[in-house]
Amino acid sequence: MVFSGNWKTKPLGRNEEQMDPVVPQASAGMLDPVIEVSTPEFEDKVMRASLQTPVIVDFWAPWCGPCKQLIPVLEKVVREAGGEVLLAKVNIDENQQLAAMLRIQSVPTVYAFYQGQPVDAFQGNIPESQVREFIGALVKLARSNRPDAIDIPQTLEIAAKALALGEITEAQSAYIDILQQDPENGPAYVGMVRCFLAAGDIEQAEGMIDNAPEAITKDRNFAEAKSALEIARKAPSGGVAELEAKIAANPKDHQARIDLALALFAAGKREAATDSLLESIAIDRKWNEEAARKELLKLFEAMGHADPVTVEARKKLSSILFS
Repeated sequence: MVFSGNWKTKPLGRNEEQMDPVVPQASAGMLDPVIEVSTPEFEDKVMRASLQTPVIVDFWAPWCGPCKQLIPVLEKVVREAGGEVLLAKVNIDENQQLAAMLRIQSVPTVYAFYQGQPVDAFQGNIPESQVREFIGALVKLARSNRPDAIDIPQTLEIAAKALALGEITEAQSAYIDILQQDPENGPAYVGMVRCFLAAGDIEQAEGMIDNAPEAITKDRNFAEAKSALEIARKAPSGGVAELEAKIAANPKDHQARIDLALALFAAGKREAATDSLLESIAIDRKWNEEAARKELLKLFEAMGHADPVTVEARKKLSSILFS
């Protein structure tokens, strides 16, 4: 699925912000992004227009059955993109010179032009899901070339550091910036889920998981987000301070250490959460059938096995188990 458009925020009950995907629709004053183009118009309405906005050119013919199936799908998805991509339809029977110049040998043939150059193409009728992928890639390409485009890898790093420090609003703002430019960015989408979890807003996190676009659900980070949500659901209702007091009174209260780890993880304090479990393992690794170690492995799955906190905690775990 392609989310084209902006992300909006609105107040949460916990003084945080909620992010919702908004798919813009053509307003009354917006020009229709779907046009018919003839040979004399091609230079202006396709080549020059593509310097600013990607232009899809659909070469079709009235006698072509697959063309009649493809055109409504192209028009629908292009209009859903809210002006971020244009569609130019060229009837090859009426524009034979143009079709010959571009070596169109069969219809439907679809070209994508951006910045005056062909950047992608396909032939034949394809499913709507593939049309969405095709158009989504063009939108992403155009967004990444805007003057105000952000450096996504760098912004992901900034957001992750902010979230780790408990700076939820800053992290959320960075993730929203990324999703405005790349709506199907898995790490950013998962980051937003983590922001809600860190804010204690499990309901909003569940909503994002349940309504995630198909492309997001296929991202490896999505499984980590689901695991993080499951852990947050198990977090005890008691506060961190209360659990820390219980541990101070009885350092061998392993259940309190496990509960503390879950509460810390739900609050976004991942390193402190793993340390709580590691301390329990160091005191008595076999308590309750190695319950602390099993919970630690669940945290690894939720954070991702390549996460720096996971990597460091694994080293500490190995040192404890094999010392």
